[in-house]
Amino acid sequence: MDITQILLAAQSPDANLRTVAENNLTQFQEQNLPNFLLSLSVELSNDEKPPESRRLAGIILKNSLDAKDSAKKDLLTQQWVSVDPSIKSKIKESLLVTLGSSVHDARHTSSQVIAKVASIEIPRREWQDLIAKLLGNMTSPGASAPLKQATLEALGYVCEEISPQHLEQDQVNAVLTAVVQGMNQTELSSEVRLAAVKALYNALDFAESNFANEMERNYIMKVVCDTAVSKEVEIRQAAFECLVAIASTYYSHLDPYMQTIFNLTANAVKGDEEAVALQAVEFWSAICDEEIALQEEYEGSDDGNSTIHFRFIEKALPSLVPMLLETLLKQEEDQDQDDNVWNISMSGGTCLGLIARTVGDAIVPLVMPFVEANITKPDWRCREAATFAFGSILEGPSVEKLAPLVQAGLDFLLNTMNDSNSQVKDTTAWTLGRVFELLHSPAGANPIINNSNLPRIVAVLLESSKDVPNVAEKVCGAIYFLAQGYEDAESMSSVLTPYLPNVIAALLNAADRADTTHFRLRASAYEALNEIVRVSDIPETSGIIGQLLQEIMRRLNLTFDLQILSSGDKEKQSDLQALLCGVLQVIIQKLSSTDAKSIIVQTADQLMVLFLRVFACHSSTVHEEAMLAIGALAYATGPDFEKYMPNFFIYLEAGLQNYEEYQVCSISVGVMGDICRALEDKILPFCDRIMTVLLKDLSNSMLNRSVKPPIFSCFGDIALAIGENFEKYLPFAMPMLQGAAEILGTLDQSDDDMVDYGNQLRRGIFEAYSGILQGIKGPKAQLMLPYATHLLQFTEAVSKDRSRDESVTKAAVAVLGDLADTLGASSKDLFQTHLFHVEFLRECLDLDDDVRDTASWAQGMINQAVVS
Repeated sequence: MDITQILLAAQSPDANLRTVAENNLTQFQEQNLPNFLLSLSVELSNDEKPPESRRLAGIILKNSLDAKDSAKKDLLTQQWVSVDPSIKSKIKESLLVTLGSSVHDARHTSSQVIAKVASIEIPRREWQDLIAKLLGNMTSPGASAPLKQATLEALGYVCEEISPQHLEQDQVNAVLTAVVQGMNQTELSSEVRLAAVKALYNALDFAESNFANEMERNYIMKVVCDTAVSKEVEIRQAAFECLVAIASTYYSHLDPYMQTIFNLTANAVKGDEEAVALQAVEFWSAICDEEIALQEEYEGSDDGNSTIHFRFIEKALPSLVPMLLETLLKQEEDQDQDDNVWNISMSGGTCLGLIARTVGDAIVPLVMPFVEANITKPDWRCREAATFAFGSILEGPSVEKLAPLVQAGLDFLLNTMNDSNSQVKDTTAWTLGRVFELLHSPAGANPIINNSNLPRIVAVLLESSKDVPNVAEKVCGAIYFLAQGYEDAESMSSVLTPYLPNVIAALLNAADRADTTHFRLRASAYEALNEIVRVSDIPETSGIIGQLLQEIMRRLNLTFDLQILSSGDKEKQSDLQALLCGVLQVIIQKLSSTDAKSIIVQTADQLMVLFLRVFACHSSTVHEEAMLAIGALAYATGPDFEKYMPNFFIYLEAGLQNYEEYQVCSISVGVMGDICRALEDKILPFCDRIMTVLLKDLSNSMLNRSVKPPIFSCFGDIALAIGENFEKYLPFAMPMLQGAAEILGTLDQSDDDMVDYGNQLRRGIFEAYSGILQGIKGPKAQLMLPYATHLLQFTEAVSKDRSRDESVTKAAVAVLGDLADTLGASSKDLFQTHLFHVEFLRECLDLDDDVRDTASWAQGMINQAVVS
């Protein structure tokens, strides 16, 4: 089999040739994987072969070692591990030879494949001489520039793929030495120097002990700072990227170098190419991120002036803020039209916002003179920059400092919504949204919005919602935040009532005019509509909201008639249905929690028909939104929801089985709980199928772990709904709960995500037990006795774990009360054997009201059981 010819044929424009070649490659791979990989590596390393066949050989080789999907990646790793060592050795030798190839693509691919092999082998203590061999390429007298460049690239990729603990310190030292030498100005090849700077970027995590050593740190920092003024743009950019990474990783070591770095960044921002200037600004954003994190960490602790907090931003403020304000004047024409634009003015504004969060009030006197000097200038760039500067600093400073400025400037901002320049209007609408989001607090001491300025604000927003789509989208955002401000001050939400019909009409019009290129306007309009409904004062507005319900149902009905000629049309239909189902969910929730519930009950049949038609269109996003809306409808209609179950259940079951789209599965589980609470024992005819699917879900290793806690909670909901009928499921559900409890002991407590997941899982397990205990309470209560000891042991382990959050504490306390309440006198010996509850409940009586009340109730239940 001539591998070269097959690889070339696999890229042929002739589809028949391509298909045959692809089948041949697959067959070769399946029948003899070791030789297949070896043939590819030989092809890649042979400079006499065509570049096209070598390129594909490299790609296939890389894809045979790594995959995005973790299960596939594990499989590929195992396949590589089981290849004969002598063949693996030949492949690795070929890859190292390829680094010296005269063809750039081959060298580049080889460096990537070397790193993929290293990511499998080095953690297994294999290929221990790789680093030495790569470093040998750097030090051998006749090493060519291409070999050095490819070697440095390989070193960088290896550092990216493996963890610092997998290299010995002497190996790290040798890598850093080689990299820093490669960056040196005496190195004549700019390709080598660029590869060296990129390699250093990837190796920084390994350099902890080198940065702790002053002499080594000084040397590394000097070389990076020298490289930041290289004559090649790409190298300067890469050097600043290193400085950004150093700011994030080694903040505590930066003090001696800050004056030098400030000068470097200031020069880059003023006069360098944009790619370099962007990284220079990014350095200061990274410093802000570090200092904001430090302030959050030390907030509330006596150690507020920790030596590690250098207050770099505060010290640099008088020079840094003017430098960033200048960047705001470097806008691009029409940058408001493209959501993906990232340029120096946007970067400068973002950094200014981070500085405001870092230093608070101190930024205001430095920015306001710039705003006042530019806000009325004839040049649109000056007006836009002034507005952007003002909007950027609204988060961080105190309300007391900002309120007078905003009150003085609000009228001006409203006038600017009529500016002749679209970009100025775009930024003004964004700034108004920020004002409403961050400073509009009707019940606060400094209300920005009052009865005298609200009519003007609403009038301007409604008029501007007709502006060009990107401006209208930000106006919808401003309406959203304006409404949201009244959510917490419910008694005041009625001030919006007189404006409701006009606001709703404007938002529906904005949603209608969203053409295909401005889907975000439509989404923004419907989100604002949702918020308007959420805060509305129902006694006054139920008629208006009832009319809106009819209008949204009409719109959803029209989506079924859309012409679907392509996958793009299908996606558009799905997105629109998702937005409309989202609005219906909010309306159903709003009306069903008030005296206007009858409106929902009367339209429930029509709503259900619409939701079932949406399901029939099959799309995961719509599936989620329609599913959530049905959950709200079940809550609203209660036991009457039973009549919809036969038609709905096929979709619910499909959602519960959707392992691939785990969010759909998770939402379906949540809605299952809503339906159990609505139907109570009327859910019984469906329970066998529901429990079968849920138990299968729990056993499925492919299902995302985040779905498992809600499934356990759902067991509790089912048991509460069907009471003692849950008996038949106990032999299946209880081992699952006990198994999950054991998994908790194996979670990595040093990983925040795992700690968070552990808390979700514990809460789910406790909610399951509580539901089952309450459901089975009565004549069959003794069925729970065999499981009680395990439950108490699990609860005791959780009570001793300091990483538990308050919701877990409350669920654990509740389950103790439920156990005593359900088993009564039968639990007496159990509670006298497991005395941890005495101390645990005493501790909980000192917590907040919610936990304290539950603990007090649980204590009463246990005392009753023990005394009886």
